[in-house]
Amino acid sequence: MTVNPSTQTSKISARPSKRFPTIERLKEGWTIYKENLIGKIGLTLLVIFALMAVCSFFPPLIDPMYHPMTGVDPQISHSTGPSWRHWLGTDFIGRDILCQLLAGARIAFMVGISAAFMSIFLGTIIGMIAGYAGKIADTLLMRLADMIMVMPTLLVVLILSSLFGQLNIWTIVLLIALFRWPGVSRVIRAQTLSLKERPFIEAAKVTGASHFRIIFRHIMPNVLPLSLLYMTFRVTSAIIIEAALAFLGFGDPSTVSWGMMLQWVWKTGHMFQAPYWLLPPGICISLLTLSFYMLGRAMEEVLDPRLRKEVAQE
Repeated sequence: MTVNPSTQTSKISARPSKRFPTIERLKEGWTIYKENLIGKIGLTLLVIFALMAVCSFFPPLIDPMYHPMTGVDPQISHSTGPSWRHWLGTDFIGRDILCQLLAGARIAFMVGISAAFMSIFLGTIIGMIAGYAGKIADTLLMRLADMIMVMPTLLVVLILSSLFGQLNIWTIVLLIALFRWPGVSRVIRAQTLSLKERPFIEAAKVTGASHFRIIFRHIMPNVLPLSLLYMTFRVTSAIIIEAALAFLGFGDPSTVSWGMMLQWVWKTGHMFQAPYWLLPPGICISLLTLSFYMLGRAMEEVLDPRLRKEVAQE
């Protein structure tokens, strides 16, 4: 019996798509994402800010004068405008503003992504447990979520700061995460309530699968895309909350963030005298939060076929 080589080759080439369906779904999603103008703009801005965060490590290695916190130009003791030595100028004691801006990008990514990941992790786990377990567990967890949801995050953190003194950056990240998970948990709970009635969940129960396996093996993969979508919006809120805390004087004094830069501008009376110092951190906060928002909107279109149909009809 002879075998057609072309047929054998086609079978071999088709095999990876069957063996790796996740890779095929990612490729399909990326194809859809590339066609979204808002998504491309948001991703471009994110890459620029990520490069800024990476570059923040190099200036202090070149010259200690360019350390964002302790580096001071010995020839300057006050705020000066842009020059060849300091492209964006210096602050009130002679520290380089560009180096502070680069360090602020690193802090913004660290705070935003860390707080968002923690809140999404908590919200996803609690939402799945509440939706799957139902009854008393669902009631208790959702009432807890309601109580935390009505608490203003910024006000609570301000009160804690006034009671316990200055908070370090990781304490701020943890507090933001603890007060930002309820909204996500409600969305994941609703999705879980819908999923647990599907035939494949009933089939898993019939085969004797444990509740733990059903939640983390069958339900979690179906809610993770939604969790990742909400994570982009949680990054935005975390960055804004940290910047607001730092501007109000409740941030970590040992770190240089964009909110801390704005606080220094205001505290030293340079709000209207030094636009080269005031504008860069404000613009960076706006653009970085906007980029994550654009990323989320583009991902929403990738995950929701109905939105793609609406765009196509327009």
